Order: sequence, then structure tokens, then C-alpha cells
Amino acid sequence: MKFQHKHLLGLEELTREEIELILENTAGFKEIFTRSIKKVPTLRGKTVVSLFYENSTRTRTSFEIAAKRLSADVINFNVSTSSVVKGESLLDTVHTIESLGADFIVMRHSCPGAPQLLARKCRASVINAGDGPHEHPTQGLLDAFTIKEKKGGFAGLNVVIVGDITHSRVARSNIWALSKLGAHITIAGPSTLLPKPFERLGVRLSFDLREAIRDADVINLLRIQIERQRANLFPSIREYSLLYGLSEERLKWAKKDVLIMHPGPINRGVEISQSVADGKHSVILEQVTNGVAVRMAVLYLLSGGEENE
Repeated sequence: MKFQHKHLLGLEELTREEIELILENTAGFKEIFTRSIKKVPTLRGKTVVSLFYENSTRTRTSFEIAAKRLSADVINFNVSTSSVVKGESLLDTVHTIESLGADFIVMRHSCPGAPQLLARKCRASVINAGDGPHEHPTQGLLDAFTIKEKKGGFAGLNVVIVGDITHSRVARSNIWALSKLGAHITIAGPSTLLPKPFERLGVRLSFDLREAIRDADVINLLRIQIERQRANLFPSIREYSLLYGLSEERLKWAKKDVLIMHPGPINRGVEISQSVADGKHSVILEQVTNGVAVRMAVLYLLSGGEENE
């Protein structure tokens, strides 16, 4: 099977087979990590531009490492020191980047739909690295890959996503990917952070942490995104932590072999305790490692896949 898309804008538009294809390729690229020389010539002569209008540590660095391991040239576009601060529009910025020879544009933007706009207006392949609260497809893919590595598959798995669902692009991408792959999904948190329309996506809503994680195989914890909230949606961070923070004691409510995940950045002591974040159930750092392999697979498949094998 060949990947038929020029861009990766979200997981909602992908089929189960396409998601599985990306995960299969990810496994192959992760094998490269065991070599003494962790580099292949797949994208030699190609240019990947990183265009981030929002801050990032894991995603931006991960894409850069992935591109360099595929032998691509990488340009990190610094928005804060560019003509954007002089009023240059998004499209003018992108057309300038294209004129310099970009083959891929990896973009993060605060506005939902910004990558979709770009994909309609430019020749380069566009990869959505997060558009507001809409989607974060490569995070959804790396989370799925990590679960598959640890659990062997998805059929019948109970995955619980806890936290600020309303403002989370990670939650949305996880729901699209994992539901298509056969997992059962519960979203948990305060009622003000759980949009009821999510039930139409086939997920279960829970406002009680103990009830939500009782049969959990995977718990994916999300931080509270204060920067996206326009109103106080719960009394205080302290109260949120008391009701929904995952501690060692509360971890006992879940299955003994439960996986603990977090997309980062972690607010230790709020959504997760120090000991749980660093404990034996945690695969948080493995998610980061798998992010490089996933992004290598995405770049490879968008470049034509079989032609560059």
C-alpha cells in the first residue's frame, strides 16, 4: 500500500489502513536507532522548514532530528525575529519560504485550520505540528505507536484521557487514531473541560477519576492549558489536582499493568505526581523517543515512500 496524501493535516481524514501503514513504517525507522550511524539517505537533497508560531520543545526538536536522520537539510524559521513581527502575513511568509526551495513545511499555529489553508496555497508538503486546539496528528501517531509497542495491539483496550479535553489537540488526534484502531476511549475531567459533543465520536465521558480509570489499560494525562482558556473553568489548580491529579495512591485504582502517558510539558504535582511521572508504569520518555521515528515515517511516506526506499 502506498500513502496517497501529499500533506498530513490531521488524523480525522486518514483511514485505519493509512494509520497502520504509518505505524508499520515507524517500526522500521526505529530500528535505525540501534545502529552506530543513525542516518539514511532517504531525503538527501530535500529541505524541511520548521515554521512554529507557538513555542515547542519536543515536537520541534523531534522533527529536526527526524529530518536530519533522513539526510534532509533543515531550516528552523524563527517567527519572533522574522518579518512576521513587521506585519507579514502567513501566506506571504510561506510563499517566501517556498521560493527558497522548501519541500516540506512543518507548521504549528494557534489558529485551527491554518495548516489546511497552507496546503491549499503552496506546493510544498505541509505537516500539521499542532493547530490551536484542533489536531496534533504526529502526537496521536506516536501515542498509538507507543501503545502498540507495549500492549501488542488495540482491540479491546481501555484508554482513558484525563484533563483539559476542551482545549487539547492531543486529545482529538488520539481519539481519531485510537478509535479507528479498535480501542475504547474514556475522557475524564471536570464537566467544564469535557465537551458533550465528544460523545458523538464514540467516547465515554466521566467526571470521576476513580470510576474512569478502574479498568484502564492506558492513562494519558493532559496538562491544563491556562493559555487557551478565556474564563475560569474550575476553582483553582489546587482543587483540580486534588480531584484529578494522578498520585501513587490513585494509581492503585487502575490495572496493575497500566501504562502512564503524557504528551508534555508536564506540570508535576498538578495532573501527575513526581513519583508516577518517573515510575515503572510511565512511558513518557519512550513517547519522546518514538516521536522521532514517527516523524521519520511521516516524512518518508509524504516524499513518495516506495520511490525513496
